[in-house]
Amino acid sequence: MTEPSHPLLASVPKFPRGVRLKHDEARQEWVLLAPERLIKCDPIAAAVLQLCDSQRTLSDIVTLLANQFNADRTIIERDVIALLQGLSEKKMVQL
Repeated sequence: MTEPSHPLLASVPKFPRGVRLKHDEARQEWVLLAPERLIKCDPIAAAVLQLCDSQRTLSDIVTLLANQFNADRTIIERDVIALLQGLSEKKMVQL
């Protein structure tokens, strides 16, 4: 019997009002900006967040990343969910 899909896979991640992903040219890195807050993104987080376009489901994002990096979908799913849940708790992403 297979394990049931994670309930968040059908959600469509998006940035709340006032939050945006931006490439900081001076520092040559991606940052997540919110009023009076800034989170530096490592290259993997930036790759995930660039796909959060208020159109794609979390499942779509996981599939794209698994294909792009030729990686195990289960591992990508676990890591993407952990990243987005952490950012959601900080009110930087809505799931």
